[in-house]
Amino acid sequence: MRAAVWAALGTVRDPELDEPLTDLGFVARCEVVAGAVRVELRLPTYFCAPNFAFLMVADAYDTVSAVPGAEAVEVILLDHFAADAINRGVAARAGFVASFEGEAVAELDSLRRDFLRKAVLAGTDRVCRTVRTAGAEVTPALTLGEVPPSRDLDRLRARRRELGLPAGDDAPLLVDPDSGGGIGAGAVRRHLAVARVTRTSMEANSGVCRGMLRVRYPGTGEQEGTG
Repeated sequence: MRAAVWAALGTVRDPELDEPLTDLGFVARCEVVAGAVRVELRLPTYFCAPNFAFLMVADAYDTVSAVPGAEAVEVILLDHFAADAINRGVAARAGFVASFEGEAVAELDSLRRDFLRKAVLAGTDRVCRTVRTAGAEVTPALTLGEVPPSRDLDRLRARRRELGLPAGDDAPLLVDPDSGGGIGAGAVRRHLAVARVTRTSMEANSGVCRGMLRVRYPGTGEQEGTG
């Protein structure tokens, strides 16, 4: 069962980086004893944004709770200034506003969508690089079905579905992540430039986070989760 729990955690992503918690090294411990699951999460700094942290802890709790045989689930955030509020709120299924009563004014749906829009832009740039490598041109008429198969393409389709954007073979590769509409010929260059900047920024942030985590927790390696 632990393997199933670990696989489930692999589907939970840092919302800002769009990378699995397991790949980032954010899972400090994953322990399963007779249907009782305890997951401990750690982040690169003590002051990581509480809204980001809440999303990760809540998503991990929901995902692990859906694993067959997981009868009791506990997801704990370690070494964070808001850990107590986050851990209590997630365990009680209270939501972000109730967990930070008097401080938070809205739930995190809008923030999640903002991160998904960035993930779609970054994914678009990755896929466009594959298209160019194959010797093709990126045009407004190019559809997802015409793009060479790749993990990046699968990932882009998944993020677009999460955002409610068209992701079938006949859907255009280039879409506005806000409206879902296609990109006109005159706007392609700017759209691709924004997509490239978004990808490079996310990858740079990922590198910083990984480095800070290793400094904070010496000996940290990816794919740990021992327990």
